[in-house]
Amino acid sequence: MSADRRWWDDDGGWSPSDATGAVRVIDSWLVDEGRVRGLGRHARRFGAACSRFAGPAADGFLRAVAESVPARGRWFPRVELVETCSRTRLRLWLRPAPPRTESVRVWNSGPDRRRLPAVKGIDLDHLTALRAAAAEAGADEAVLLSPEGHVLEGSTTSIVWWRGDTLCGPPPGLVLPGVTRALLEELAVDSGHPVVTEQATARDLADVPVWAVNALHGVRPVTAGLGRFHEADLAVAGRWQSRLEALSSIPVPIT
Repeated sequence: MSADRRWWDDDGGWSPSDATGAVRVIDSWLVDEGRVRGLGRHARRFGAACSRFAGPAADGFLRAVAESVPARGRWFPRVELVETCSRTRLRLWLRPAPPRTESVRVWNSGPDRRRLPAVKGIDLDHLTALRAAAAEAGADEAVLLSPEGHVLEGSTTSIVWWRGDTLCGPPPGLVLPGVTRALLEELAVDSGHPVVTEQATARDLADVPVWAVNALHGVRPVTAGLGRFHEADLAVAGRWQSRLEALSSIPVPIT
């Protein structure tokens, strides 16, 4: 099976790669030797976003996607809702997963100019350009701010931080509902840690450890560009990463 093929819901199988059309919604998750975490949450987020664009029902498509990803190897499949000249369609891009990195450097990209922050995909080109600008600045990820200068999230990550034993993050509404962030917050609560939301500027976070989290890399401490970093933070993040990975399981049928 070629990793550069896309699967269309109404074609009933694999077809040659076709990148035409305007991407409206995307979602991705890590599949490592057949195991995945939070698949049902990714499916619900994707389905809810598709419904905003009057797209086709995603349930059957997502069940087929879950069955189509190879059980061996590391994969990072991306499902898409795409508008073409004739109709709105669903497709899968089956991609090998890039190597995981243990830390991340961030770059301040300024005020958030996304059209729909709560929908993953509609602003894909804009966020891709921000990541390219971050790379030119020597960073790995772009951080988006509110008009008031509050930290919102990264171009591909949710941003959280620790104040002592309390896990903190931006309030919902102006950020994507991150699956990995939600899983991490549940782990924190189960471990007895308070979880709160707060608005914070980069200056407010100057003396606290900051993490960037997502489905591909899991938990990564920010080592430059935001917050404060000590070498010991890598070990702390590593322990939480192990807890996160323990949530991975063989996918159950998506309902």
